[in-house]
Amino acid sequence: MEISLEQEPAKGGWKSSIYIIGVEVAERFAFYGIAGNLITYLTKVLHESIAKAAKNVNIWLGVSAILPLLGAFIADAYVGRFKIILFASLIYILGLVMLTLSVSVIPSRFRKTSFFLSLYLVAIGEGGHKPCVQTFGADQFDEDKAEEKKAKSSFFNWWYFGICGGASSAMLLVYYVQDYVGWQAGFGISAIAMGVALILFLLGRKLYRQEILRGSPLTRIVQVFIAASRKQHLVGVNDGNPNSCEEGEDPMPRILPQTKEFKCLNKAAIVDEIDASSVTKNNWRLCSTTQVEEAKLVLRLVPIWLSCLMYAVVFAQVSTFFTKQGSTMDRKITHDFHVPAASLQVVTGFVVMLIIPVYDRVIVPFIRKFTGFQSGIAMLQRIGIGIFISIIVMVVAALVESRRVRVARDHGLLDQPNTTLPMRIWWLLPQYVIIGIADVFTIVGLQELFYSQMPDGMRSIGSAVYLSVLGVGSFLSSAIISIVESASSRYGDEWLGNNLNKAHLDDYYWVLAGLSTLWLGLFVVLSKSYVYKS
Repeated sequence: MEISLEQEPAKGGWKSSIYIIGVEVAERFAFYGIAGNLITYLTKVLHESIAKAAKNVNIWLGVSAILPLLGAFIADAYVGRFKIILFASLIYILGLVMLTLSVSVIPSRFRKTSFFLSLYLVAIGEGGHKPCVQTFGADQFDEDKAEEKKAKSSFFNWWYFGICGGASSAMLLVYYVQDYVGWQAGFGISAIAMGVALILFLLGRKLYRQEILRGSPLTRIVQVFIAASRKQHLVGVNDGNPNSCEEGEDPMPRILPQTKEFKCLNKAAIVDEIDASSVTKNNWRLCSTTQVEEAKLVLRLVPIWLSCLMYAVVFAQVSTFFTKQGSTMDRKITHDFHVPAASLQVVTGFVVMLIIPVYDRVIVPFIRKFTGFQSGIAMLQRIGIGIFISIIVMVVAALVESRRVRVARDHGLLDQPNTTLPMRIWWLLPQYVIIGIADVFTIVGLQELFYSQMPDGMRSIGSAVYLSVLGVGSFLSSAIISIVESASSRYGDEWLGNNLNKAHLDDYYWVLAGLSTLWLGLFVVLSKSYVYKS
């Protein structure tokens, strides 16, 4: 499948993408209104243990980030991004309304079941909404026009700026409402925000560039592997079917030259005796060079995807253990006002919103003069810098946690986990600030990489693949928690027990720092051999 965009001069560009960025701001407000403080609801209202609640949060976040793969496939192959966004928004709103009702109207004996059903209905809505909105926004820029191609690189920076703006607003408002007014009101605000997102999306509908659907994009990739496997016995790599289209088929929007990687796949483009004698072309035996190169594009991204997983594990700590750390500390600002522990996540968003304009308007133009890259530095370099910074996040978090436990010990509070420690929550600020800096590099870099390096007809799937890094990272975080729980309880004190004052959360952070260092080494090795899409 290939996707081509309408080229009407009155459509597309910043004037349509602004609406889409607005949609994402409202959607992120709704999502983070649930996600960032979810561990507090699970531990305080549903009375789950800290470790179990952290795993449940990670699993839900993982599912929310994996389902976009399905939503993106359906959008690219059958329905189109506009329709998927519309349909997913309605499911999303339904899930949020049910979630609001589950914490108040539903009888207590059914509350936990209805809560998780509603939560995963939200995840389904997220699965259709998230990959398509970002891709739909980037599609508003024509890569064949120099100015719009330059603007598209800038779009990804401002896109993430909008994400952080929406998330930060939720952290400031919703978490306070949840902690001090009530969960029903807090979840209700998220439902209203998602309704606003739907309205904004519909308001811009006359300005959008739309895509033309031509079948499943994955079919073209699978055909290459099947055709190549059938011709493994052939000698030679000459392409007997150079990028031509069958009669009546729309021309491909972008020709890809043959590359040296994965040479075994080049055989899918060789015309053998069976192909030559056939009256009609069998797409499962003979592919074009561009089709072969599209399959190579996907294969090249797999190692990069794997080498970014530990970054996602670090990212998962922000909404779980970072929040529980803060809940034990002195959060008082005035006599009557205490900062909700989850609201400290807003610092990360503020850091991103502060850095991105400077990065986009000052740093990138300056570096562009020396490197020639539209984005200043190469996408993999940007991602690698963020991964390195994430290691620093874990080191700082481990040192701060060591101090927090020492304060508990010095004041005789090791056995009093519910007593507020005489240590200000502002000690956690450095780890939130540094993870924000890391996000500017890695998260934005991943978004641009998996959008730009995928075949043209798989860009929604590319966005979903980037999200799946965070999803699988959340699952991996849950697995690491389980392993650490099992090993530490078997061979000594439990590291992640309910009493954080007697736990060894600092040791857990050191383990993550070590694993992240190993993954960074893997990333550097793999990125050196990566060939960008031509």
